[in-house]
Amino acid sequence: MATLAFTVIFLWGCSSAVHIEKDETANFKRYHTFAWIKDDQKEQKINSIVEQSLQSAVNKELEKAGWRETKNNPDVLLSYDVLVEKTLKDQSNPVYSQPYTRLYFNPYTRRYGTIYFPSQFMGYDNNQYEAREGTLTISMMDTHTDKTVWQGWTTDELSGGRMTSKDVQSSVKSIFRKFDTAQR
Repeated sequence: MATLAFTVIFLWGCSSAVHIEKDETANFKRYHTFAWIKDDQKEQKINSIVEQSLQSAVNKELEKAGWRETKNNPDVLLSYDVLVEKTLKDQSNPVYSQPYTRLYFNPYTRRYGTIYFPSQFMGYDNNQYEAREGTLTISMMDTHTDKTVWQGWTTDELSGGRMTSKDVQSSVKSIFRKFDTAQR
């Protein structure tokens, strides 16, 4: 049981930070339907497979909250934005000396002995490396007032330098964990 609790806390601590903004005047209890905004003007920032994965993951999370997708007269319009940029990351690694042993002669006992010297902390090795970070932003707009009522975003380092479906799905899950608390 303690191992499970430690694992959950460890994985939760490793996840990227999620931020949300919510219109405090919006009544989320009256929203039940949603539709995606089709923006043909938007540059193609991610491939269609990742886009389908993103929309599918968001649809799944909203359906778990009791919402449903509709084409006719939705309560909320959804949009997303993906930003991938290069950044410099600082990395700091501890440096330790090598442990060693010494042989010595004890003249009183006329025997040889061994002394063990353990490794010691010597400082940090600091360096920078170039990484690619992806920021996923999901926005909800009320169709009756044309106001943005909710927005959630997260930034995470991309594995392999490209945004994959796995990256998108984990980001969407992280964002919608906060959506559940904002909805109340």
